[in-house]
Amino acid sequence: MALDFQNIPSEGRILALDLGRKRIGLALSDPLGITAQGLPTLARTRIREDLAALHDLIQKHEVAMILVGHPLHMSGNESRQSVYTREFADRLAEYTGCAVRMWDERLTSVEAGRVLRESGVSIEKRARAVDRLAAVILLESYLDSRGHTLHPESDGAE
Repeated sequence: MALDFQNIPSEGRILALDLGRKRIGLALSDPLGITAQGLPTLARTRIREDLAALHDLIQKHEVAMILVGHPLHMSGNESRQSVYTREFADRLAEYTGCAVRMWDERLTSVEAGRVLRESGVSIEKRARAVDRLAAVILLESYLDSRGHTLHPESDGAE
């Protein structure tokens, strides 16, 4: 089953995935698709178990769409990891029946690491938090592109 970009819902919760070989960073939007919050990182086991765990999260949180980080080279070309990620996204769409969208994740992990370093988080805690924060940054990027996010520095007045 190929990724279906025609049936991307405009509203509902979005589950963002920062897919790694050992862990999957997770973030979830609110039901209106305005804010993003991190969820506990999923430790990878086997593909079937990973898909089942994600399916459970999708059901529990009534997810309308899955956003998967697309790891492109800085040039915009696909990498070997891009191909693996796309194959995982295809399997996830087929397994869950949920709409899946790939989203450029270039520099999300770098940005997450920078934020954690600047906040004074220890190296040990940083390693555990970077995947979740990368997923949050990925989801915020997508929400920003839709123009639906709330920014703390804005009070909504024109």
